[in-house]
Amino acid sequence: MMDYVLLKSIHVGSVILSFSLFFLRGIWLVQNNSTNLRQRWVKIFPHVIDTVLLVSAILLAMTIQQNPWEHAWLTAKVSGLLIYIGLGMVAMRFGQTRETKIAAWIAALGVFVYIVVVALTKSPVLGLL
Repeated sequence: MMDYVLLKSIHVGSVILSFSLFFLRGIWLVQNNSTNLRQRWVKIFPHVIDTVLLVSAILLAMTIQQNPWEHAWLTAKVSGLLIYIGLGMVAMRFGQTRETKIAAWIAALGVFVYIVVVALTKSPVLGLL
C-alpha cells in the first residue's frame, strides 16, 4: 500500500487540478467561448484527472480504514461528489440553455466548497455553515 502522505498529496493535487480545469471551463462557458471548450484535451484531460482523484480517494479511505458508510463526514463527501458530478454534467454537457449551464456550474462550485470544508473539518454539519 502506498504511503499515506504520498496518497494524500496525489489526492489533494488532483483535487486542485480538477477544480482548476472545471473553473476554467466554466469561465469559457460564461464567455461563450465554444472554441476552447471543444478542444480535444479539454474533453479528455478532466477524465484522466478525475480518475486519479477517485482512485486516490478510494486508496486513502482504505489506508485510513474508514468506510464511507460508517463515517458521516466521508458519506457527506461522497454524496457531495455525486451532486457535484451531476451538476458538472448539466453545466458542461446536458444543460438545455446557456443560462441553465451557468447556473449548474455556479451550484457545482458551491458544492465543491462544501466538499472541501467537510474534508478539512471532518464534519458534514460544519460544511453547511
